[in-house]
Amino acid sequence: MNKDMAIKDSDRTGRGGVSRAGVLITLALLTGCATGPTADPRDPLEPFNRGMYQFNDAVDRVALKPVATAYRDVVPSPLRTGVANFFNNAQDGWSFVNNALQLKGQAAGSSLMRFLVNTLMGLGGVLDIASEMQIERSTEDFGQTMGFWGVGAGPYLMLPLLGPSTVRDTVALPVDGQGNLATSVGDVPLRNSLIALNLVNQRSRFLAASAMLDQVALDPYTFTRDAFLQRRQNDVYDGYPPDDTAPVPPGDGNSAQ
Repeated sequence: MNKDMAIKDSDRTGRGGVSRAGVLITLALLTGCATGPTADPRDPLEPFNRGMYQFNDAVDRVALKPVATAYRDVVPSPLRTGVANFFNNAQDGWSFVNNALQLKGQAAGSSLMRFLVNTLMGLGGVLDIASEMQIERSTEDFGQTMGFWGVGAGPYLMLPLLGPSTVRDTVALPVDGQGNLATSVGDVPLRNSLIALNLVNQRSRFLAASAMLDQVALDPYTFTRDAFLQRRQNDVYDGYPPDDTAPVPPGDGNSAQ
């Protein structure tokens, strides 16, 4: 699972995330930091992260990947597309909030229009009418909003079951969990079912990508880490990250749209 999260955009949610984040960071600090000339300064908690990567990979191979494979092979493609559309629509609603918080007027308007059109005309989001109307999707989460306003990413973290993250994105998890309509449902069994369905659906869409990663990456952990950190930086700066040699003031590089 952690391999795919380096490539895709993951909805990572859950209640009680603040306390979980605190425990994870404490455990990581107790584990110790990576040292030596080859250590990546973005990943000072590498020993802990590698151990968590191995745990996630074992869980993925034993449980999640077989379930996702069966889901792909058994569930008809139109139904799987409808499931993906439903969760994308819920994310569009939360993207509207984050685009607005980042003062991106045009992107916020597009996200709101997508959400309204697909909810009202697309059977609650099962049909992606907005894309057929060429309304652009601009996916944003609270971690990106924090980055927009100058909050640094902090050390890289590999979270149990959730995969790659940073300290900033881990702190943002509870807010994202509350903001995403699909995963903030009050009924606990229904909410858990939606989270599980979204997880299996996301994993099934990246079965081929994970197989390719197994074949081409000499060190899957390093590849996953570097790809994730690069993607998140591009996300925060809307595809135009600053030159590392030229410091950028907080908020710059993310002009309002």
